[in-house]
Amino acid sequence: MASFDFDQAEGLRRMLQGPRPRIVTFLSATPEDDKGAMLVNLGASLAQTGNDVLIVDACERDYGVARRLGLNRSATLASVARQEAALNQVMHAVPQGFSVATLGTPVGNTDTRRLAKTFDVLVKQAGIVMVDGELGPDGEFPLPLMASSEIVVQVGTSAASITNAYALIKRLSQQLGRRPFGILVTGATEAEAKVVYDNMSTAASRYLAVSLSSMGSVPADEYLHRAARLGRAVVDAFPLAGASVAFRRLAGKFALHAMRA
Repeated sequence: MASFDFDQAEGLRRMLQGPRPRIVTFLSATPEDDKGAMLVNLGASLAQTGNDVLIVDACERDYGVARRLGLNRSATLASVARQEAALNQVMHAVPQGFSVATLGTPVGNTDTRRLAKTFDVLVKQAGIVMVDGELGPDGEFPLPLMASSEIVVQVGTSAASITNAYALIKRLSQQLGRRPFGILVTGATEAEAKVVYDNMSTAASRYLAVSLSSMGSVPADEYLHRAARLGRAVVDAFPLAGASVAFRRLAGKFALHAMRA
């Protein structure tokens, strides 16, 4: 069983090495707005527990976090890579307690390499980096670092969402090789989420030789929508709501994983 307590030698080793950013790329098999809402609330929950959180909106087609928060017209990391903007111009602190940056679209291989270097510089300035991701038309991530990061797939309880999530994992495993993926079930009770995860884990292990790990679940909750209408995170606006309890639990799990990384 992992523990929050680390011995003195381990603590000294971490201090000498310096902080290492944790990068988690999120993909979704749920309706387009669900992932953005989830990331805003998870980011706020992590920030409330003292974590330095950066969300990078890497969506071109989907409804990303930057667009959700009204930042989609701002300068992007691609602008920085082309020396059209400074790095501090693309970092936006939001009232929910975290920062947001938009990836933007590179043009050509040279632009992509420069963007990759810019992204690498940016993530080293944050403690936990959550990427609001999507696969490109070629089925690949826009930057190699996203492919090598932790990958979490958000899934709902509907048959269509579960089928889409499985197809996404199959596609990723064919491209990236055998590696683990996290599963986050939203709009579900704990019992429903367990059924979804168990079925997906069994199928992935049997037919893809892929290992899945449960990242937890978030229930359907009207307070999520009320908080969104107020422009706030549910953990701030309605701290006793069921969704708030779930996000705090989820944030604790992510923070623990960050300590292990």
